[in-house]
Amino acid sequence: MAASALLSELSGYGELQALADELRSASMAELFAQDPQRAVDFTLRAAGLQLDFSKHLLTRPAMTQLLELVERSGLQMDVAALFDGVHINNTEDRPALHTLLRASGSHGHEEKFAQVVAARALMKQWADSLNDGSRKGYSGATITDVVNIGIGGSDLGPRLVTEALKPYHGNVSCHYVANVDPADLQDTLLDLDPESTLFVVCSKSFRTEETLTNSLAARAWLLNAGAGESDLDKHFVAVTSNLQAAADFGIPADNCLPMWDWVGGRYSVWSAIGLSCAIAVGWDSFEEFLDGAAAMDEHFRSSAPGENAPLLLSLLELWYCNFLGAGNHVVLPYDNSLRRLPDFLQQLTMESNGKRVNADGKPLSYTTGPVLWGSAGTMGQHSFHQLLHQGTQLCPADFILPLTTHTGMSGQHRRLVANCLAQSRTLMVGRSREDAHAVLLQRGLTEQEARRLAPHMAMPGNRPSTVITMASVNPGSLGALLALYEHRTFCSARLWGINPFDQWGVELGKEIGTQILARLSGEPGSGPMDPATERLMAEWRDAQA
Repeated sequence: MAASALLSELSGYGELQALADELRSASMAELFAQDPQRAVDFTLRAAGLQLDFSKHLLTRPAMTQLLELVERSGLQMDVAALFDGVHINNTEDRPALHTLLRASGSHGHEEKFAQVVAARALMKQWADSLNDGSRKGYSGATITDVVNIGIGGSDLGPRLVTEALKPYHGNVSCHYVANVDPADLQDTLLDLDPESTLFVVCSKSFRTEETLTNSLAARAWLLNAGAGESDLDKHFVAVTSNLQAAADFGIPADNCLPMWDWVGGRYSVWSAIGLSCAIAVGWDSFEEFLDGAAAMDEHFRSSAPGENAPLLLSLLELWYCNFLGAGNHVVLPYDNSLRRLPDFLQQLTMESNGKRVNADGKPLSYTTGPVLWGSAGTMGQHSFHQLLHQGTQLCPADFILPLTTHTGMSGQHRRLVANCLAQSRTLMVGRSREDAHAVLLQRGLTEQEARRLAPHMAMPGNRPSTVITMASVNPGSLGALLALYEHRTFCSARLWGINPFDQWGVELGKEIGTQILARLSGEPGSGPMDPATERLMAEWRDAQA
């Protein structure tokens, strides 16, 4: 779907820049004092989540202007096009119908939805038969462990969901291998028994270098343990569209689940790519995960712009990237089970929106796709939070806070919650030099020492953050959370005028990697490299000798 006018060409863009310039030196504390309803009105609920975006350098006039920008951009038509199956991935001439994967009805896509229903039935069969112990390996041993072999979207989403929903795990343990570094597979297999291990190979083409390399090594591991070629169907399942390549590997068509070109890898955890998740938590919990995402889809599709959670998160991203000069964004889940969330969101947001031309191929003169990073709280408080509080870079933060814990350790969880709320408040209020000076005097320092050290203790404050809360990390809330960020990413992309569903930027590295591998393998005709690469290849050859 071709882009409309560039963001910077839309009416009202200049007015937003003027408002942003005024707010650079604003005090969030004063914004609260001037607007008693701010904490209430700058909070909204959607699909079991609550978003508090009151601690931002944002006023009601600025929000009104941002919402008017949305109207002028035609974004709401793009949202309709997304759900309607328009080929909104214009560079690859495809729809992007990942929302259909978690829908309860066809929504006008009868043929594709029939495929989804059939795939769900296959996933349920595998999940049920593994959890009831009826799947056996080549020796007759019950399958107890599943190893998902994939990379990118075939790894990050399933790995996150499986780890986040650990309290819902059933009888089968699921493991993940992604890196082509042999240590990744080797370390995973050390504690596993070939007789009771099943591999799920996730690759649309069945030719992804890292996935195929690891799969061949896993195949050799089984054969070396005593399995025969005819036993491979007891130990391998594939999620792929290349049935012939899977058959050549030893995986029959009956053991293959589908992938479709209308679902991008980073949007695929809801599909058969999520088979390992369904195995880990059981089919009922996996359906709840789908239902949570579907609830967020409905909210996103039907809510007015001013009450639309994904859209508001997108507008905040736009506000800081394009008007206040923030080039990065930190996500801080205050629940250890969500520690993989920043990894998942890195691919979702940066592979989607790390673009420098619009959907029509025209160069962009403004920022798109901030660098996203983060880690689980409270770990970051003892490393990078120093930069958040006193560094020179503006870095908006998302705090993700479940209000209850599955552990039963309510006292310790209370400390975690206190830390999360404290960090969000500290980013906002900071500490003036005068207050720092007074604190140092109270600690017994001399006037001279207090005056000298006060600048080092002072913190500017007015650092923005959103707090996203949920009752607990459960299948439904996790589904809603991931769908929230999917739709936020889409809204930002369309406001920037870019296509979030392709990733041409990763192709050249793959091509050059193939050329270098040929050189390292001694194959002729791969051509010369630059002097630095030639020297490093020579060092590798020397190390092998």
